[in-house]
Amino acid sequence: MNGDIQPFRVAIPQDQLDDLARRLDATRWPDSELVGDWSQGVPLTQMRELADYWRTSYDWRRCETLLNSFPQFTTEIDGVEIYFLHIRSPNPDALPMIMSHGWPGSVLEFTKVLGPLHDPQAYGGDIRDAFHLIIPALPGFGFSGKPKKAGWTVGRIASAWHKLMIRLGYDRYVAQGGDWGAAVTTALGAHRPAGLTAIHVNLPMVLPKDAFDELSHDEAEMLSAMKHYQRWEAGYSILQASRPQTLGYGLADSPVGQAAWIFEKFQAWSDCDGNLFNILTRDEILDGIMLYWLTGSATSSARLYWESYVGGFGATELHIPTGCSIFPKEIYRAPRSWADRCIHNIIHWNELDKGGHFAALEQPGLFVDEVRTCFRAIR
Repeated sequence: MNGDIQPFRVAIPQDQLDDLARRLDATRWPDSELVGDWSQGVPLTQMRELADYWRTSYDWRRCETLLNSFPQFTTEIDGVEIYFLHIRSPNPDALPMIMSHGWPGSVLEFTKVLGPLHDPQAYGGDIRDAFHLIIPALPGFGFSGKPKKAGWTVGRIASAWHKLMIRLGYDRYVAQGGDWGAAVTTALGAHRPAGLTAIHVNLPMVLPKDAFDELSHDEAEMLSAMKHYQRWEAGYSILQASRPQTLGYGLADSPVGQAAWIFEKFQAWSDCDGNLFNILTRDEILDGIMLYWLTGSATSSARLYWESYVGGFGATELHIPTGCSIFPKEIYRAPRSWADRCIHNIIHWNELDKGGHFAALEQPGLFVDEVRTCFRAIR
């Protein structure tokens, strides 16, 4: 590989973990919510239970060992150090794929699908479905560096991802993403740099700028979901898009504050029948929270909203071969009719029966099937 690419290994100093324990012990708790559900935020009892598990039973070194079991690297692109996993398939003819996470996600979202995607034969699959996997952390997220200047928009990240693929020696590749990762992947697809062959997203950018007087059932449902999101779910995004620095003081100082900020979104956006622990373990939730806490990336990750939230998720004209997987508990279910208005070369469209916003983490088997099926069309 290029000499500018350096191997990376996670090794969190013990004093950081000791400091976390002290802060958890010293938590100043708020009074309890006044309702019997999550409509005012994370219920106090559930937050206390998660924090107690965090303090007494959670083992970061287990997660550290998991990350260190994958090939990890860093490379500087446009002045920012980019951290990424790079997992080569045993099949030399595998299709290179760059996969992008969102907020409040991380590279950990993909750990359940790495094996089947890069080595399908070992999981009962077809070697012809193999991928070389490149999974970077967004700038300002996790172990990637924090931009020192404004301007790291979705479009700039997409450009950096293409530079990364070229630096790794891939002159033909595909891209996949959800949440902000879908926005980055869509921007990459809209630009369509030489070598990018197709994209797949599990949050299609199809919301039109102009309103329509007559709506189909699916279109009306999406607008209803967006209205619900704006009224009940969007407070975090408005704050991160307008005052990320102010928010950061609280989240950088309080581990329970950081945990609650993320816990609420996993609960709200997962297909879990009202209880997140039906679908994910406490360890899985805390692993993701720890990547934000240990790297102090509450503020730097929130700045992506400040950079790109306005207009970042609207309909985007795409002519590149595009696959879309619609999971039922996503923030909204994208209607095919709106997709057809802006995505002009749909090679895969599927509406699934289960799964939510964190599809690769919640339903890894379905996610793998979707990605394989999509990209068979262009192999």
